[in-house]
This record gives sequence, C-alpha cells and structure tokens, in this order.
Amino acid sequence: MTLTLDAREVGDAYDAVVPLTRPLRIAMVSMHTSPLDAPGSGDAGGMNVVERHTAEALAELGHQVDLITRRSDPSQPDVVDLGGGVRVRHLDAGPAAHLAKSAIDAYVDEFAASMGALDPYEIVHSHHWMSGMAALQLAREWGVPHVQSYHSVAALPGDYLSEGEPPESPARVAGEALLAVESDLVVAISAAEARTVVSRCGADPNRVVIVPPGVDAQQFRPRALDEAKWTWPHERGPACSKGYMLFAGRLQPLKGPDLVIAALAQVPEELRPHLVVAGEVSKDFAGYAEELGAMVGRLGLEQYVTFMGSQSRGRLAEMMRGALLVLVPSHSETFGLVALESAASGTPVIASSAGGLREAVVHGETGQLMDSRLPNDWASAMIRLLADPELLARMGTVARIHARQYSWHLTAHCLTEVYEQLLAAQDGSYDQGTRPLDLPPDLETRARNGDFHADGHV
Repeated sequence: MTLTLDAREVGDAYDAVVPLTRPLRIAMVSMHTSPLDAPGSGDAGGMNVVERHTAEALAELGHQVDLITRRSDPSQPDVVDLGGGVRVRHLDAGPAAHLAKSAIDAYVDEFAASMGALDPYEIVHSHHWMSGMAALQLAREWGVPHVQSYHSVAALPGDYLSEGEPPESPARVAGEALLAVESDLVVAISAAEARTVVSRCGADPNRVVIVPPGVDAQQFRPRALDEAKWTWPHERGPACSKGYMLFAGRLQPLKGPDLVIAALAQVPEELRPHLVVAGEVSKDFAGYAEELGAMVGRLGLEQYVTFMGSQSRGRLAEMMRGALLVLVPSHSETFGLVALESAASGTPVIASSAGGLREAVVHGETGQLMDSRLPNDWASAMIRLLADPELLARMGTVARIHARQYSWHLTAHCLTEVYEQLLAAQDGSYDQGTRPLDLPPDLETRARNGDFHADGHV
C-alpha cells in the first residue's frame, strides 16, 4: 500500500470540507516524557508540544485521545482529564521519579505490561523509539495499526552529532530500525526526517508520510502597537537600550547554546543586544548550565546574558514577539518548532542549516540559515541583521506569512486520513486502484486555484 499526502496544498481549509468518517479511540504513546511537561524543562521539547496540540486538534474533530506516559512522580494521578476528549494516563514503569532519559529504556517492558492492562485502542501512535518498542507488540496483540513517529534518530557512533552527548542506549539503533520495518506506517514531521528514517533506519518509502506540525497563530503572533514589550528581569548595563535576542530550548550540547554565547562576544558593544536563554538542563546534562555560566564569565558577558529557565507557553510567546532575533544553533532538528513559532511571532531567525530547519526557515526571506558553526560567522550574521532594522522588519513580515501554512487543524485532518486508510487497509475495504489519500476533488481544485481567504479558510 502506498500512502501519499501533500498537506501544504490546502491549509486549514480542511476544517470545513473533510467530514469525519467516525470517531476513533487513539493512543498516543510518549513513554519518556509527559506532554504535560513544559518545553525546555528536563527532556521536554518540541515533541511534547506536537503531541499535546495534535491530540487536542484530533479531539476537536471528535476523536478520543489518550496521551500515555510513564509516571515520574508518585503524586501523579492515574488519569488527568484535559477536557474535550483528551486525557493523560500515567503508567507505572520503574521508579516514580524523574530519571535521565538514557536510563528510561530499562523499563520498556514494564511500561508495555502496564499499557497492556488498558482497554484496546483502535490506533496506536508511538512517539520516540522507546514508546514504539513498548507499544508495537501490544498493537499486534490488539489487532490494530501501529504508527511510529521518531522526532529524533540516534547519532551513529563517530557521527559529529554525538559529540558531547551521552552514549546511546545499545538498544536504540536496532530498535529504531525494527520500528521502521515493522510499524504499519511512519509519520515524519519533515522531509529531512523522512529521508533519515528511510536511509538510516531502512523504512519502506511507501510506508512513510510527512505530516508537518502546526503553530498556534493566536498565541504566537506579532506584538501589537499598544502592547508593552517583554523585558528580562533586573535589566542593567548598556545592553538595556539595544533589545534582546532569544535562545529557547533545552540546555544540552546538541542544541548549541555555547555557539551563540561565543558569537555574542564578537558583536561590537555599540550594537550588542542582550541574550536571553530560556531553558533548563536535564539529568543527562546536569553540569552543562554551570559550564555555560562559566563561559559567560570568561568572555566578560555577565551583563549581556540572562538565564531564565523553562518558560510557560504564554510567556515564551511574549518573549518571542519582543525579541530582535530568535537563535536556533542546533546541530540537528527534525523540524525546528521554535523557528516556526518565531516566524508566527513575526521575529526573524538565525538557525543552523540542519535537518528540518531548512524547511522551517526560508533562507534570506524569514531568516538566515548557517552552514558554518564558527562563532565569528554567526557574529557576522547577527551584525548584518541587527544593523539593518528595515531588513529585520521585512523578514518578520514574510515570516508571519510563511507560518500561516502550518495549522494544528491541518495536522489533525491529515492524521485522520492516515488513520482511516490504515484501518480500511486492515479490514480490506481500501481500494488499491484509487490514488492514495486523495483529497476531495472540489477541495483539491480550490487549493490549486488558490480560492481561500487570507486566514486559510474556505
């Protein structure tokens, strides 16, 4: 069975046109990190955002979605009802404590056993390899399709992406390959991720689809003319009058915050803005925050850098729309949700030309992509944009337009089609002679003719 989907043709016009065939009971499995955790804290990041927003958008279509995760605190209840058809279910697997991500895969079998005590679902959609390893066999026993999303793929031994990272679990590379071959479908978040799971994990290209993430354009939006600009606490020093740049993400070597700190030191003082760092370390990188703090001290940047810790979604949006630039220096990203949220906020991005960031950022239009990881090259990019307010404003405007094509409603509609065709294939009602995942003809025609309003609705 070949599944194809060009989600970006239609925007969220899907909302009014594609009917829901029937409500589904969906398990979205997230073993190692809870969708309730704030992005930037512990091991929470873009995956947590994708899971929760996707679940809520699927529920708005009438589906029942359970977000299934490991209990990491004894006070966590078995079930948290988020309302509207979405629940979080905490399962026992290992100690009820926050563990290093690298230690959690020891409890995959326990997690699978706990999940097996639940009533069967109609679709099992696993996020990250540990979730898949726990859920794949269970889906087989229930006789339902298993869908796998990776969000990241293991760095191979000796790969530059593994520099500064803890050793991969010995089971991860083999587990990712098994899931690529045995799952009914792989849902990738970007073309870059699709390429990786095919070339590195051996997935059948005919069983890989790309469903991009969305962005909440009501929350992540440009600053209104009468809206006060967010300011960091305890403002001091000459940087106060020059605004700030924002780094938002987990503090770990893979995310590259050290690169932007080193680059900041090479921006002339008369142009140098403040740098706000929003994010925390996880147990796997317990000493990294101290290393970054020491680096700030060595470079004499104490009055130019503020570490803010993990932020709520609302506060992060406020910070983004007030920033001059958002910096995404990651060695690798499957998509780069922070870059998309920045675009929706009307704030240009300087990002690594890596993975899905090449899809989230339009080079020269919504920001700048960097092939180099040399601090002086990043400093040059900062200087060029900071010295040209008109260019910054123009990029911010185009970024906002670019972000409009991404919608959580569209993500949910695309996944619904994927799920329904998997179920139809399973019960034999899928017509192999039709074009897979056909759009309704009237919708496809209107999409190609551009017959949509500016907000993306028919």
